[in-house]
Amino acid sequence: MTRRKLTSEEIDLWQRVVQKTEALHPGTHSTPPPAPLPKPKPAKVPVSRFENFEVGQNTKTKPLKNDLKPAVNDGLRAAGLQMDFKSFGRMKRGKIKPEGRIDLHGMRLENAHSTLVRFVLSSQASGKRLVLVITGKGKDRDEPGPIPTPRGVLRHQVPQWLSLPPLAQAVLQVTPAHLRHGGDGAYYVYLRRNR
Repeated sequence: MTRRKLTSEEIDLWQRVVQKTEALHPGTHSTPPPAPLPKPKPAKVPVSRFENFEVGQNTKTKPLKNDLKPAVNDGLRAAGLQMDFKSFGRMKRGKIKPEGRIDLHGMRLENAHSTLVRFVLSSQASGKRLVLVITGKGKDRDEPGPIPTPRGVLRHQVPQWLSLPPLAQAVLQVTPAHLRHGGDGAYYVYLRRNR
């Protein structure tokens, strides 16, 4: 709510009331308060300053994304193609049926790692080329906190294990599985020929 300005008649009336009253503390208000100053008018800005202006011209085209740890699938896609392009395309579309599969659901990291090593090396020794490793998508954490925890520890850990010895010498390509074979909760592991 804005204050209303006093008219000149109201100011004169107030001055007459002040002259007829006795001051409680004489000498503190000897002169009447000055009349309010008129409201300043805004200066006009020259139009030429805004002729070439467009809304948002100084903003960055795309805000920077704060992604401290990229998604697992992004890392696998960036790794590059190690196998035949045609076979890779058929595998990504789920047209090649895996010759073996292992389900690591509910296992702890230590048990899952040793089981995975045994499975991959025995699959390569028996001449299998494509195996399916099911990790599950992982469940959401119940307790929110300031430190983000990745969803699905096995899902993040299995591609790293497959790229490190002793499995690195047996694995040719790792890629997320097609939806009919588990989608984001599983990986196709294409093995090298046993020589």
